[in-house]
Amino acid sequence: MIKQFDSLVDLMMAFPSEQTAIDHFRSIRWRDGAFCPHCNSQKVYHFSDGKSHKCGDCRKRFSIKVGTIFEDSKIPLVKWFMAIWMLTSHRKGIASTQLARDISVTQKTAWFMLHRLRCAAQTKSFNKPLSGTVEADETYVGGKEKNKHESKKLHAGRGAVGKTPVLGVKQRDGEVRFEKAEGLTGATAKDMVRKNVEAGAILITDEARVYRGLDGEFGHFTVNHSAKEYVRDQFFHTNSIVSAWALLKRQIIGIHHFVSPKHLQRYLD
Repeated sequence: MIKQFDSLVDLMMAFPSEQTAIDHFRSIRWRDGAFCPHCNSQKVYHFSDGKSHKCGDCRKRFSIKVGTIFEDSKIPLVKWFMAIWMLTSHRKGIASTQLARDISVTQKTAWFMLHRLRCAAQTKSFNKPLSGTVEADETYVGGKEKNKHESKKLHAGRGAVGKTPVLGVKQRDGEVRFEKAEGLTGATAKDMVRKNVEAGAILITDEARVYRGLDGEFGHFTVNHSAKEYVRDQFFHTNSIVSAWALLKRQIIGIHHFVSPKHLQRYLD
């Protein structure tokens, strides 16, 4: 049974030892019965140490961590559970330096843990498209050119120069999905919407050209931000997705300070 915790203290009281954490994880992973992670055989033998198991068919010995993000990690499960709670409970995320201090590991170890957890949270697990009323918008992530060292400035203009475009869709009172784009074009924007939004849904965007041509597939409505129109009829707006952008940028600026384009998608997920 999956437990819910209101605080880190509750979690620590629930798992006073490493064995209690292992037993809890085993009860979740093997809720439908024990199986071998190597050959899926249900003929599994359990050793008296409470940590090791052996398959009766392929004869391989394994722990409950094998086949999960915890595999090949010497970090105790209790510390993994703490990291999971902190990452999912802080709206703006947590820095690897802060996590390292909180659970008493090195910064390099904390960075490794956070990226494994981000990998586990990737939107590839989402299958159902967003429906109902969906807002779509785009933003740019990256520092301002004027704040860069002179040797790193692109000297190619203002605004989005040197930044990474990100597309987002947000279902009203539902999920939000972000996707890094190599270039902000009509093709990439429309492809992102089609992949994540159910055909026929109400789609609300601003007046950006990249969303033109979606009227025949969705109930497409726009708000004209350039004319200072932000809400029409108390329903048509993109305030929800804009609020999501604010949280993302507060996370990057306030918690991580810098996110490279290489790893940006993990933070978006």
